[in-house]
Amino acid sequence: MMKFKISRSVSTTFNIISSLLLVLLLLALAYNNYRKAQTLILKGAIDNARSIAQQIIVTRDYLSKSVTTEPEKNYNLVPQVASTKIAQRLTQGSNFSVRQISLRYRNPENRPDSFEATQLTSFKNNRPTEFWHVVTKDGKKDFRYLLPMLADQSCLTCHGSYESAPAFVKARFPKGHFSYGYKVGEVIGAISISIPMEGLYKEIGANLRHDILYDSFVLILFLVITGWVIRKAILTPVKTVASHISEVAKTGNFSERMERTTSDEIGELIGSFNELMAELDRKTMQRIESEDRYRNFIEIAQSPIITFMADGKIVISNQKAEKLFGLNKQELLGQSIYDFMEKGQELQQAVEDYFSSGRSDLIGTTTLHKMRDVCGRIIEVEMIISVSQSDQNQMFSAILRTIKNEKKV
Repeated sequence: MMKFKISRSVSTTFNIISSLLLVLLLLALAYNNYRKAQTLILKGAIDNARSIAQQIIVTRDYLSKSVTTEPEKNYNLVPQVASTKIAQRLTQGSNFSVRQISLRYRNPENRPDSFEATQLTSFKNNRPTEFWHVVTKDGKKDFRYLLPMLADQSCLTCHGSYESAPAFVKARFPKGHFSYGYKVGEVIGAISISIPMEGLYKEIGANLRHDILYDSFVLILFLVITGWVIRKAILTPVKTVASHISEVAKTGNFSERMERTTSDEIGELIGSFNELMAELDRKTMQRIESEDRYRNFIEIAQSPIITFMADGKIVISNQKAEKLFGLNKQELLGQSIYDFMEKGQELQQAVEDYFSSGRSDLIGTTTLHKMRDVCGRIIEVEMIISVSQSDQNQMFSAILRTIKNEKKV
């Protein structure tokens, strides 16, 4: 399976994360505002519907108890009729639909719909209390509110027994009609209020757009200020430290130092970098001095000496070794000692054995080898190899002693 390595700067990563956070926060705020707006609008609808329904019931009760013979001359003073007309005046110019409903309806046009009939039945069978719900019909949502009406003693004046009813009621409803037989405390109907939610939802949408624009402005301003602070306090100093480390890796110059201006974690990072550079600079100077002393030592030696790494790469040589192989220092350094040996693979295997087991027959003992100079001449030598440690890497120093020279073959 192929793996793709994505390389991006810390600033780019920060911008991406900030953008994602901004989008998520906006979505969360939009959803929260939408839910809050729905709750507030629904609460407003409930409060308005409850207020209207209670005013109708209070008006009805007042008329039932105060009006006596007036309805015989003016039908509009019948409590039910008067309260209905008052409700119409209260809701005039609004999208409220208000009416009084009952399972004992006398006007077919005032027949309860299925929702109202279900709730009226529930009021009769359970403890009557207000009920509201948002219903969906033909793809449209409506807020429905019902407040039950209970019969009191004044209601029984007209709707108790046929015999006790006023003459104008008897004239309208014959004996045995379901308009009679009411009992005190009985649920005789309900105030039904319906409000289309479409207009309210449009109001939510308008408010939501306003809230999103406002929240977006506040969040963007917050992220810009926060981003500027984070860049100045964290990203820029870290980027500067990374730049200095990269420069040191390229040049090997450990004399670089950074100015420490704070005492926080970034300041500690800069302080640690400066301490690291000082330590590396000190060790580098010690290594250079050690190498110089080593070079001076091997230069006065009477035998060819070569220092090489585990891979055979020659890193130090003296003039005797350069003369032996027919190359100057610049040409010899960097080449592999194994390439100058007739059986270089044996020495290479010995080095590998040393790393795996900690010992080898060719390390630390004098052995015979055949070397080849730059012109291809075979040179028989005695070789003894010692091991030393340098900068976490093991180095091998070979001391050669020429036995005889043979002609080119």
